[in-house]
Amino acid sequence: MALSRGGVVAAFPLVPRRLTATEAAEGAAPPENVVRVPWALRMRLQRGGQRRERKQGEAAARRTGKLLLRSRRPELSQPSWQTVGRWEQPQLVSAGWKHRKACGDYFQLEPLQSAAPALQVPPDAGQGPSFEEMGLQPALLAGLGSLSISRPTAVQRITIPALRRGRSALCAAETGSGKTLAYLLPLLDGLLSRPAAPEVEAAGPPAPRGLVVLPSRELALQVGAVAAALCRPAGLHVRGLTGGGAAGGLRRQLRAPPPGPAVLLGTPGALREALRRRFLALERLRWMVLDEADTLVDDSFAGILEEILAHAPLAVGAPGPAGLWEERTQVVVVGATFPTGLCQTLGKFTDVGQFVTLATRSLHRLPPHVQQKFVRIKGQDKLPELLQLLKEHPASSGAIIIFCKSASTVNWLGYILDDHRIKHLRLQGQMSAAARADIFASFQKGDVSILVCTDLASRGLDTSSVQLVVNYDFPDTLQDYLHRVGRVGRVGSKTPGAVVSFVTHRWDVDLVRKIETAARKRSGLPGMDSSINSPKKD
Repeated sequence: MALSRGGVVAAFPLVPRRLTATEAAEGAAPPENVVRVPWALRMRLQRGGQRRERKQGEAAARRTGKLLLRSRRPELSQPSWQTVGRWEQPQLVSAGWKHRKACGDYFQLEPLQSAAPALQVPPDAGQGPSFEEMGLQPALLAGLGSLSISRPTAVQRITIPALRRGRSALCAAETGSGKTLAYLLPLLDGLLSRPAAPEVEAAGPPAPRGLVVLPSRELALQVGAVAAALCRPAGLHVRGLTGGGAAGGLRRQLRAPPPGPAVLLGTPGALREALRRRFLALERLRWMVLDEADTLVDDSFAGILEEILAHAPLAVGAPGPAGLWEERTQVVVVGATFPTGLCQTLGKFTDVGQFVTLATRSLHRLPPHVQQKFVRIKGQDKLPELLQLLKEHPASSGAIIIFCKSASTVNWLGYILDDHRIKHLRLQGQMSAAARADIFASFQKGDVSILVCTDLASRGLDTSSVQLVVNYDFPDTLQDYLHRVGRVGRVGSKTPGAVVSFVTHRWDVDLVRKIETAARKRSGLPGMDSSINSPKKD
């Protein structure tokens, strides 16, 4: 018997197998009749079996319930219960994305929880300490009430008690986790608990007791608004110092009433210019914050930052009081990612071996509450895909940020959106500082719901109204990707939001593979370090 081409059983003569000479000499019994199946038929039956197994696998994947990773090819999807070992190499959707035929493929990281990790309390910590239980001054508690903030986040529970003890520290936490309050509250609490000496005269250049260095004017204005709300009930004065104008503008900012601000928030360029012209003095400085440290230590700011640090009374030994009559500056370095040269820069002015590292559990991990989609796409198809996304996302669904690599791409994409009568704002580094501040303020107020920008808007800025981030140009580094993703799902956001990334170039695929591997293994992204005492090796 044999199978016909249509699968119907057909009869054909059986071919008996002949005995070998050895079998005949040993008197072996005649062999049974053997059915010989043609090679082509065997291959066809084997392919049919493989198709059946694949369909069964797809059906099993559909039955698994909640997914960690959803793929266009269901057999590559990963259910939430599946665990990939540390040394195991998972089968990646993006494994073949460098081939041109992969265009059109995609995968999506599904949210595993509804709230940001910063709002979750570890099971062994109970409810966690409240702001009152941390021992903060009553005036600061009143300021928190004016901001409608009642419960500390994870980074605030870790950082505030440690900083109140006077230790210099590296504060490392994921984006959107509440790092601003984590360093402002202990700073202001220290200023209130140790008031300035009455004999200090107002004459001479302003000498603040607290200094926060921020990389951009937009971030300085944002942090300044939060600091002003906290300082108002306490009677402390906070002032911002930003550049973008003549030297006389810096003098007016520092001399504006009331004199002698307790806390100064400034950008590196403005602070350096004020120190050079002796509009500002740092000999009374007791508390110094370096916010968004990865930006402050890059090539554009590193030399300026060193000049500012040289004017501060930093400790050469252990932080804290250096004697009964002298007190040294407490330094706090804040960020979500940290560069290689941070330890070397600070080591020129203070003993970084005495710094304590304060890090959250979710540091350098993909946000588990944000949906992230990666689309392998041709460059010529990016614009139609973006326009379709904007069409499917109504203005009432929340704000949108579209990230591009360069100012020229921001301007070009803006012209296209103008042609399609899509109202938007543009933000890029070639604009003046004042123009950038006005544009971002307008976006935060909700006047326009779409912002096309460079990575200038990816760090530190409060974007709790944003519900969709589109990486029109894929970022150059994993650090940039984490900062961009951090624009959604922040503390204070109504919904976690989503991220869509267009993967166009072959070098983009290398980063996507690392992201997909970290997501499948539920581990941190590779190549990052949060320890100031053990810098990364080149």
